[in-house]
Amino acid sequence: MTRTAPPEERDPATLLPLTPAVLCILLALADGEKHGYAIMQAAAAGEGAPMGPGTLYGSLDRLLRARLVAESDGPDDTGGHAGRRRYYRLTDFGLRVLQAEVRRLEQTLVLARRKKLTARAGGVAS
Repeated sequence: MTRTAPPEERDPATLLPLTPAVLCILLALADGEKHGYAIMQAAAAGEGAPMGPGTLYGSLDRLLRARLVAESDGPDDTGGHAGRRRYYRLTDFGLRVLQAEVRRLEQTLVLARRKKLTARAGGVAS
């Protein structure tokens, strides 16, 4: 049986590149804890492509096992959904992975600008 290193000892770069769904989930959680439906709403509101529940919860399961996210108690929700909603938060390791992915994407964008592939660099318009 292989022992997985604790998150604080793992190199975030080993998990890159992130899939679009995982990137959207981590970006949504960077603002604070959210329940699944709120994560899907954040993705649909411009933090990426809309995702269905199968993609969301399959990705969340993998993120939980990798310790990039953790379940949390959530706010004191006294509404009709209290107790049924599962809330998720970004872990310190998840934040480090997200920051590493953002750096990787920034480097890719710099290269694309040098090659004049973006509208900002005077290249092709989207």
